[in-house]
Amino acid sequence: MNPLYRASLALRTDLYQLTMACAYWKTGTHVKEAVFHMTFRHNPFKGGYAIACGLSSLIEFLKDFRFGEDDLHYLATLSGNDGRPLLEPRFLEYLATLRLECDIDAIPEGTVVFPHEPLVRVRGPIIACQLLETPLLNMINFQTLIATKAARIFGAARDEPVLEFGLRRAHGIDGAVTASRAAYVGGCAATSNVLAGKLHGIPVRGTHAHSWVMSFEDELESFEKYAEAMPNNCVFLVDTYDTLEGVRKAVIAGKKLRDRGFRMAGIRLDSGDLAYLSIEARKILDEGGFEDAVIVATNDLSEEIIATLKEQGAKIAVWGVGTRLATAYDQPALGGVYKLGAIRAPGEPWRYTLKLSEQNEKISNPGMLQVRRFENDKEVLMDMIYDEIQPPDEKPAIVDPADASRTKQLSGATRHRDLLRPIFRAGECVYETPSATEARACAIAELARFHGGVKRFLNPHQYPVGLEKSLHEMRTRLIRAARK
Repeated sequence: MNPLYRASLALRTDLYQLTMACAYWKTGTHVKEAVFHMTFRHNPFKGGYAIACGLSSLIEFLKDFRFGEDDLHYLATLSGNDGRPLLEPRFLEYLATLRLECDIDAIPEGTVVFPHEPLVRVRGPIIACQLLETPLLNMINFQTLIATKAARIFGAARDEPVLEFGLRRAHGIDGAVTASRAAYVGGCAATSNVLAGKLHGIPVRGTHAHSWVMSFEDELESFEKYAEAMPNNCVFLVDTYDTLEGVRKAVIAGKKLRDRGFRMAGIRLDSGDLAYLSIEARKILDEGGFEDAVIVATNDLSEEIIATLKEQGAKIAVWGVGTRLATAYDQPALGGVYKLGAIRAPGEPWRYTLKLSEQNEKISNPGMLQVRRFENDKEVLMDMIYDEIQPPDEKPAIVDPADASRTKQLSGATRHRDLLRPIFRAGECVYETPSATEARACAIAELARFHGGVKRFLNPHQYPVGLEKSLHEMRTRLIRAARK
């Protein structure tokens, strides 16, 4: 973010975060310690899982968090309903020295996650925790959404290379760069976005567009001239006029390229019946002696379209996905939330908190939450959300927070690991951020350990996730007490 914008991004927030912060400060409650959790309520795209992403951006933001002088000058110009300054000068002086001395735990990027699990946990002075809500949600929500979309597309392609081509349709410069990185974490092999490639070490790919072909009077000449100019980057776009005739001309240009000691890497299809055209194009390429030339397909692809093309026997080896990936076309937001789980005054015990709602799914979970994943040598078995203030029993048992009649208990010794990892302690980063490539490898390896039913597109299997039994009982007591 900093290379694109500036060092101070503390104003990347909603105004009500600052008005609440001012109120905490003026009432003296800013000294209270709080625990907040970032969760989401539903798997995106009606799927069976999500891929955690955005932590790298959050860490970068937190390392440089501060209110700059120009930020404070701007805040001083804001006025309330009576025309007077909204934020008094002494509070702005306080903000000038504020540092986020919080303990932050998070699930690493590339981890498979599920509804109700805390992706991030923030503990510290309530004023600092509160100021993190908006930027945290802004970064984690969008990138988790895009990484999940990419994982679904990669799965539909059956592990064949997926290229992210969404820059021109993405939501602005930051939306484009973060989408490219998140798509790579989710499984994409490369991006067309050169800036994202530079900033995040993502492989970049691209050859030519229809305009190159149209700038010549003859299609074959356009291929030959491109091969002369860029002999080590030849994937010819063959559908400007007549697709199969374009493939035949690509073969002619490819033979001339081969005579010069170079290789035609492949062709790209961007319109028409991709299943039929790819099958026929494959025949032409093979008959022409280009068995190793790949067929790349683009044209508003999605995971559902790719899955259908695979079922039809399409001979496509590389998939370029743009709009429907970078914009999360069929679901524009993840819907993650940030809720208070516990609070205490200095020297006092923790007081559990929860948000009530007429909708059961919107009732938050109290405590200082952690996620424990149980697994064996072959696959993962279930996730348990538990309270670190009151650790769980030895026998792992969970209750579905949305349906108390759904329970699960594991018998016998089972391997487990806690997903939330220490990221910051007292405001200092204690975590070595993995590269985007490492996060991508994590996502691919993680998904491979989940049952195929969790990953299917239509009516996916519901992976067992629940509250640890004693946490569920405590939550139930708090709900009943609050509703009296």
